[in-house]
Amino acid sequence: MNIYVGNLAYGVTDDDLREAFAAFGEVSRANVIMDRDTGRSKGFGFVEMPDNAQAEAAINGLNEKPLSGRAIRVNEAKPREERPRRPSRH
Repeated sequence: MNIYVGNLAYGVTDDDLREAFAAFGEVSRANVIMDRDTGRSKGFGFVEMPDNAQAEAAINGLNEKPLSGRAIRVNEAKPREERPRRPSRH
């Protein structure tokens, strides 16, 4: 299951995410989304857990709990909606 993690403190790393979710089971991938221009965290990330029961336990166990001083929001990631492309200006 792909899990969305929001309201992350800017200092949280991929390893911090992996460690927090590993308490609930196997983590196949954890990544904090970084701003391409500044290299800073955008304040959210995604964690993939292959076992849905463990993923549900992590969502229930970590939602609204503090991680690096901020209460994080954790829920199942929704598929990304296609955003309409902006018309190109010539």
